[in-house]
Amino acid sequence: MTVRSFPLTLAVLLALGGGAAAAQDKVGTVHFPTSCSAPVQGEFERAVAMLHSFWFSASTAAFAAVAQSDPGCAMAHWGVAMNLLGNPFGWPPSPKALADGWAAVERAKAAGAKTQRERDYIAAIETFYKDADTVEHRTRALAYRQAMEQLAARYPDDREAAVFYALALNATALPTDKTYADQLRAAGILEKVFAAEPQHPGVAHYLIHSYDYPPIAEKGLTAARRYASIAPAAPHALHMPSHIFTRRGYWGESIEANRASISAISSHFDQLHALDYLAYAYLQTAQDGAAKRVVDQVSELPKVNVEHFVTGFALATIPSRYALERGRWSEAAGLALFGKEFPWGRFPQSEAQLVFARALGAARSGDVAATRRDIDRLAALRDALAAAKVGYWAEQVDIQHAVASAWMARAEGKKDEALALLRAAADREGATEKHPVTPGPLAPARELLAEMLLEAGEPGQALQEFEASMRVEPNRFRGLAGAARAANLAGDRTKARAYYSELLALGEKADAERPELREARAFLGK
Repeated sequence: MTVRSFPLTLAVLLALGGGAAAAQDKVGTVHFPTSCSAPVQGEFERAVAMLHSFWFSASTAAFAAVAQSDPGCAMAHWGVAMNLLGNPFGWPPSPKALADGWAAVERAKAAGAKTQRERDYIAAIETFYKDADTVEHRTRALAYRQAMEQLAARYPDDREAAVFYALALNATALPTDKTYADQLRAAGILEKVFAAEPQHPGVAHYLIHSYDYPPIAEKGLTAARRYASIAPAAPHALHMPSHIFTRRGYWGESIEANRASISAISSHFDQLHALDYLAYAYLQTAQDGAAKRVVDQVSELPKVNVEHFVTGFALATIPSRYALERGRWSEAAGLALFGKEFPWGRFPQSEAQLVFARALGAARSGDVAATRRDIDRLAALRDALAAAKVGYWAEQVDIQHAVASAWMARAEGKKDEALALLRAAADREGATEKHPVTPGPLAPARELLAEMLLEAGEPGQALQEFEASMRVEPNRFRGLAGAARAANLAGDRTKARAYYSELLALGEKADAERPELREARAFLGK
């Protein structure tokens, strides 16, 4: 598979839109009639459009301006409450956001919505914020989803109700459901709205989330390739297409999307998220120099505003990926957490990423004592997540704990135990989906299993595992390189030639001389 390029740079988008001034208004088109005064209706719809692109700061400011201009516009306060939900794929919101959201709901109720439909919108979001200090997050999230389902059914001509219901379906879908029932249901709703409103930013955005899964990612390409042109002024709209591009292994397009997004972002939260995706894409194409510039950019950041675990996640994963994707195990073993003042204790799932990378690096360097220390730390982080009832991340960190334990067993010469542990971990990882916060696992467990099998002198089995991993994580540099080497050692020169050819195509823009590329050229006689 060749590296594809898609011209999504901000400069191109601004040129198409007639310059920066024109782009500032390019947030897409939303039709959301309200009983608010006519002079504020257009700004209200613009605020909703920005909300759909998770441009929370700009949207909140716009809703606040609407409320100031029309104090009787209850839906302006609804909009503030909706923004305080934050990115639903990074839930739960912070305690402060929950408290502020409840206050916004109370202001909306006090303003006295003039229609039953508007009162129903406010009542729906109230279900999420009500009793947030005593009722568990998922219970409230499902109550909000049910309220939006009822609202959408009550007002079948209200496309905004349908769109927000689809988002709720996506946000509450279980990561263990491999039928993708909720996501496909959401997509069915959204596709109908997209046909009627092709410039709707939320529809394009939420379709990408609906299809952000390996078996169905191809269905998201249309939305991915349109979203940036629908809302080029919204930084998140420039980044989101890279979710689908990553799923398909279209690294050139992912690079362009994230570079455009980063140039338009001011917050560390969104910038670091896009930088993580950007570094990942650079590393898959052996653009190690470009990836190192991302690492350096992150390391040189001044004090980082702590808004969410997403911030810490990227701070941990970016340097970890740089070491692991290049196979620099001693470098990985020496990783240190960013910033002495950063509150890592608030984000166990974020710290765990770097600790896992360090454990893997130590194990593959043969340092059993260091590996054991990091494995113990992973266990503590897992237990903290379990105690906080963050079930998804507790499971993911436990899988990382198992992977690191397998490689420690390998370092201790326990080959059979190591393979059994790693195979079980790969099966567990395959039973759940990755979180949207990340472009992919730091090191896919099944790919690691294949590498261990290759080291153990089982190239045939290794090839099967590499190929299984690539069906989920396509066009990965280490996956292709490993599959090519395994095929060659297994005597399948036809497959070896195909995989080595794909690897060279993947590395056509390489700015570093990786040994895998030299190996590919030697095999192919180039």
